Amino acid sequence: MTNMTSKLLYSKEHEWVEMIGKDLVRIGITDFAQQELGDIVYVENPEEGEDITAEESMGSVESVKAVSEIFSPVTGTVVKINEELDDEPELINTNPYDQGWFVEVKITDFEQLDSLMDEDAYNSLINEGDA
Repeated sequence: MTNMTSKLLYSKEHEWVEMIGKDLVRIGITDFAQQELGDIVYVENPEEGEDITAEESMGSVESVKAVSEIFSPVTGTVVKINEELDDEPELINTNPYDQGWFVEVKITDFEQLDSLMDEDAYNSLINEGDA
């Protein structure tokens, strides 16, 4: 069983989204994803001010196993990146839902949130082996 939090929404690509303001979200990868990746050694985030599009790559993570793209679950503009990941990418492994977040985004299409999963639906996805 992976560690999760019920206040988040989840994508089928294993990213999480947390509403932190009326039009601001924080994005990271799930505990399940970081476990699958193994020890993360490098993070490539988008730049502040960069526009990102739902279901398109917004960066990547490099682990001891592979390099994996990170897909944005929402469309919007990056307003802040987690600069701590530059020096401590392992924060994603140790605390993916708190210190291991990637970016904060001002979203432009709130309807995209409706296509994301709640904790129960995401748990079903990863437990069915379809992940």
